[in-house]
Amino acid sequence: MAAPGVSPSSGGGSAPPAQPEPSPVLFWETVNAYQRTAALRAAIELGLFTAIGQGADMADSLAGRCGASARGVRILCDYLTVVGFLAKQDDRYRLTPDSAVFLDQRSPAYLGGMLGFINSPELMSGFANLTEVVRRGTTLMAGAGVVDPEDPVWEEFARSMPPMVAPSAEFIGELAVQAHPGPLRVLDIAAGHGLFGIAVAKRNAEARVVALDWPQVLKVAHGNARAAGVDDRYELRPGSAFEVDFGHGFDVVLVSNLFHHFDLPTCGSLARKIHGCLEPGGRAITLEFVPNEDRVSPPIPAAFSLIMLAVTPAGNAYTFPEYDRMFRSAGFARNEIMQVPRSPQQVIVSRR
Repeated sequence: MAAPGVSPSSGGGSAPPAQPEPSPVLFWETVNAYQRTAALRAAIELGLFTAIGQGADMADSLAGRCGASARGVRILCDYLTVVGFLAKQDDRYRLTPDSAVFLDQRSPAYLGGMLGFINSPELMSGFANLTEVVRRGTTLMAGAGVVDPEDPVWEEFARSMPPMVAPSAEFIGELAVQAHPGPLRVLDIAAGHGLFGIAVAKRNAEARVVALDWPQVLKVAHGNARAAGVDDRYELRPGSAFEVDFGHGFDVVLVSNLFHHFDLPTCGSLARKIHGCLEPGGRAITLEFVPNEDRVSPPIPAAFSLIMLAVTPAGNAYTFPEYDRMFRSAGFARNEIMQVPRSPQQVIVSRR
């Protein structure tokens, strides 16, 4: 006789967990995802988050503050509440903790300016015909996509991205000076906004930084170095990382978000060039989106490969074993990966 509550056919074991019913929700959310981007952009352009942070919390008062219709503001605020950017009680809206930090223009961590780069017409054009991109396995953008020489999109990148990368820059600055308390020569490749090299110079009064990037981009980096009070130790070296002579005698080389734009053989050639410019015992510090070997986790580094498919001829988000092999082949003795705090990115430290 079966025990009470146990089916004779169950063998006494627990039943397998019930599988969830198929749902169209993910499909619905994904095909409508463009609406999220449009709503966020509208709210930022209207100054909606800032207005709420300043105390306007109802549709009528927000409409007056933002120069918009009360109907439009109410519908937009309700939508932003649905997707998680706002909270609502009765007819009053308030910022979520994330929105207060990242979307109120008064916050030092305000990220709204990033839309100029991330949602730029050039980057978005890479996704205009993703079906054909997948068929061909490479970007359909003119020339070499975003890796064309002196592409102006990188000047916009340099101007708009500092709030997002500031925590990473502070982390890398600490890493760079740990083993070099005295005079320190730093090469910052693809310097962009310059925050990484500047973070080193701020921590070590004897550090001298050489920033390498396109000429127009370096104007932005130099302005940031001047604002930080380190421009007397900040040298500009305009040009391509693949063509400019690095010279010799560097203690640290910073490579931030560059390798993912190219195929592995091209990355390998740059790694060898970096190795050649370092002093014995010197380090290359690489900031990247590094997915796990399954290539589907963590979500942001894993998803980054799709961006590279759309906007570059052969870029990719590489795993740590791929970077480890690449740097070892270039002559580096040891590579270590670590997670950047408060960031989806990782740092790879390679020792010569």
